[in-house]
Amino acid sequence: MKTKSFTQKISFEVSAHDVYEALMDSKKHAMFTGGAARISRKVGGKFSVYDGYASGKNLELISDKRIVQTWKASDWEEGHDSQVVFEIEYTKTGCKLVFTHANVPEEHFSSIKQGWIDFYWTPMGKMFKNVKK
Repeated sequence: MKTKSFTQKISFEVSAHDVYEALMDSKKHAMFTGGAARISRKVGGKFSVYDGYASGKNLELISDKRIVQTWKASDWEEGHDSQVVFEIEYTKTGCKLVFTHANVPEEHFSSIKQGWIDFYWTPMGKMFKNVKK
């Protein structure tokens, strides 16, 4: 199976902690995606997000800095996992998220790449704008 990888960089005017929590806290994750989420906060723990559309396992967790997970969409070929890496860096105005998704099946590449923007980064940004500081 042919695969591809991509990287996206997103800036948020909130702390790295806020971004980390949005990705790792089941309730906060469900709040911005609109889909049910069950996310383990332990290395080796499993997650299921977006009403079961995506699932995987935590490979590395560094609070407020880095998340590495296996990642699989429910409509992908059985046994194929990709890998996602969320690198969160502090900036003067908040933080920058450098997101890399590797080993994405070529046939799903365009929809997955756009899906992160449409279903994650855009609604996450809207959620943060509605959060009272």
